[in-house]
Amino acid sequence: MLYRLAADGLVLFHLAFILFVLFGGLLTLKWPRVMWLHLPAVAWGIAVEVLHLPCPLTRWENLFRHLAGQDGYGGGFIEHYILTMIYPAGLTANTQLVLGAVVVVVNLAVYARLIKRK
Repeated sequence: MLYRLAADGLVLFHLAFILFVLFGGLLTLKWPRVMWLHLPAVAWGIAVEVLHLPCPLTRWENLFRHLAGQDGYGGGFIEHYILTMIYPAGLTANTQLVLGAVVVVVNLAVYARLIKRK
């Protein structure tokens, strides 16, 4: 049970990280120091999408699921609703490039506004 909770917790953390990469720049408009956490997160998110790097969170999620005796992402609220947002069906290399481009555009707009305000 502990391994399953660890895997589910990693899924939630994974989702939070993805949301932070995409929308964390908005936090810098209120708290500029968040930039020092957000920019490396954005760089990692873009690298994973564009270079198709393996994400260690995914590897750890699968390891904990295996240790919990699960084959994959079956059953439960978290697996059914949250995992499909993180790992949508039909995710292709081109889709990942588009997602990486969206991250770049959103964050460039936010940081341009932050710089303009300064």
